[in-house]
Amino acid sequence: MKGLELLLPLLLILKDVSAQWNVWMPRDISAMTNSCVVIPCSFTYPSGIRPYRGVHGIWYFGHPYPQLFPPVVYKSRTDIVHESYKGRTKLLGDLTQKNCTLLINNVGLEHSGRYYFRADLGGANIYTYPDFTKLQVLDQPNIDVPEEIISDQSLDLTCYVPDNCPDMSPQIHWMYTDYLPNPLFTPDNVEDSNTAVLSSTLTFTPKPMHNGQLLGCRVHYENITFVYERLISLDIKYAPRTVWVNVSQEVMEGSSVVLHCDVDSNPTPTITWFFGDTELMSEVASNSSLPLDNLTPEEDGVYTCVGDNGYGSMNTSMYLAVNYPPREPWINESLTVLEGSSVALQCTSKGNPMPTLTWLKDGELVGTITAEEGSVLELHKVTPQAHGVYRCLAENEHGRASNSLNITVEFAPVLIDNSKCTIVREGVQCVCIASGNPEPVIEFYLPDLNITINNSNNPFNYHTYSDGYTSTGIIKLQDKGERGNNGDTAVHVHCSISNMYGSETIRLELQQEKKFMMAVIVGTIGGVAVIAFIIAAVRYVGQNNKKENGNPGQDVGSKVENPSMFYSAVKKDKQSLRKKVLKTELLGSKFNSILEEGTGDDSDYQSVGPMAGMERQELNYAALEFLHGRHLEGGFRRADGDTSDYTEIKAK
Repeated sequence: MKGLELLLPLLLILKDVSAQWNVWMPRDISAMTNSCVVIPCSFTYPSGIRPYRGVHGIWYFGHPYPQLFPPVVYKSRTDIVHESYKGRTKLLGDLTQKNCTLLINNVGLEHSGRYYFRADLGGANIYTYPDFTKLQVLDQPNIDVPEEIISDQSLDLTCYVPDNCPDMSPQIHWMYTDYLPNPLFTPDNVEDSNTAVLSSTLTFTPKPMHNGQLLGCRVHYENITFVYERLISLDIKYAPRTVWVNVSQEVMEGSSVVLHCDVDSNPTPTITWFFGDTELMSEVASNSSLPLDNLTPEEDGVYTCVGDNGYGSMNTSMYLAVNYPPREPWINESLTVLEGSSVALQCTSKGNPMPTLTWLKDGELVGTITAEEGSVLELHKVTPQAHGVYRCLAENEHGRASNSLNITVEFAPVLIDNSKCTIVREGVQCVCIASGNPEPVIEFYLPDLNITINNSNNPFNYHTYSDGYTSTGIIKLQDKGERGNNGDTAVHVHCSISNMYGSETIRLELQQEKKFMMAVIVGTIGGVAVIAFIIAAVRYVGQNNKKENGNPGQDVGSKVENPSMFYSAVKKDKQSLRKKVLKTELLGSKFNSILEEGTGDDSDYQSVGPMAGMERQELNYAALEFLHGRHLEGGFRRADGDTSDYTEIKAK
């Protein structure tokens, strides 16, 4: 610390003049042990200074400050130098010419370090230059080896030896090069900053086989026995050359195996085991083993050993097959799609051997049979007929498995052709049938009455029912007033069908009118014929009774022992006739006959028109012949022109 305190005032004094005090010398210089070295040096000082008693100089080793008492290498005023430099140093330059070049002979390793020059111009004009030369004394030559020597890439190795001793000239030879492929030697002499270096460059292309081999550089000087050598071991970096693993094999589910992997590379690789893309284990080693116990079908696949050492990677794979029957296929969830859209159904299943995949719809084959892990069934522009259950079946020699999904197709309502109006005994019955998903809403509209008929407005015997995607709406118009007040006999009924995807309104046509009228005519004629037959039978019986009883003038009705039985027989025959003539089925659905059949008591009939409001009454009919009776206005007459008189008896 005391030396530093003395140094600080000196630095402050020299600060103003240092810009004019300059020295030049090489920053670095080297020499072989027991040889010599010349340190080139030149200096300048302020032009206003006149040297007093000549120009003198001092070389220091280690430190530039005299206060720290550094070893004196050379001093021009006296021969007093440090003991290690006695007889070794000589000033080759002329200080008066500002040349301070220094020669050091017989240098040793202890002479390596920094050398500083101090100019002494007399009086207070003394200045130690802060610049220095760093001397490196070598006991063997330098070999410039790249940080990385990579296989199959051209390599240059350079051997350097300093050539800074005027009296000694070095020579360089390479050793152990006989095994190298086509080696090339290139000598060179480089001078930099008045320092000289002799070099020799060895060029060749290394191979992995050269890894670990020795190479050497030998230096010797003429006329002396000193020899300098340096040996290096080649560290050839190369990517993995071989990766060996087990051969592919088949094993049964539940068994165990051990997989082995050996890698040849430099440096030692990192060995990683993969199952598919999944990393199982990793370690830095030249070989690695992977145990697999109690194998499952999920462990069936490709196992890969990867060796990577930073200079490249290499891998080898083997296939481990685990036999097992197909697993339950994976398929889409059940879908609801809109008509006209497209959908792709996917199915995947695992098994060994690989299973075949088959698509079935409601038990019928659709698409194609594929022998792949995945199958896609594409449905383009689906229609309502695409609705159903789709099943994917996976099969191999060890078994089968399947899975199913439902496809629901939604579509706008469509009117069914059977929608129409027909004449029934009660009046007019209109049926509107529509198909759609969601279920269509059906409404009727009577334009003549400006009435909409639906669930909330049901005085017209309105009811609906659904069967799957098909909805049916029915109304019955009994009074003529319910059909319209326009004065004609036409029926004007509109049907409106709608759901969230669309709506449609159409007019229902009146159909099967001729068929109904023909049934009425045929039924009437048949009924009259039967009644005529019964009347003839009654007459015949009556004639026989007259003859037997001798009372021809007695009334037929009074001769009949049980008139009610007689009337009942007539009534039953008439009902049988109605059943045969008027029983029918309308609109593809089962409806009751135009005249409803009785199941025990007499059938009830609902009149159309002004009589629709009358109470329902039990009606029994019979036809009797009265002597000298008068015609009943509006009564029936026989179609064949029979002039027999009839009357009508109504019994309650």
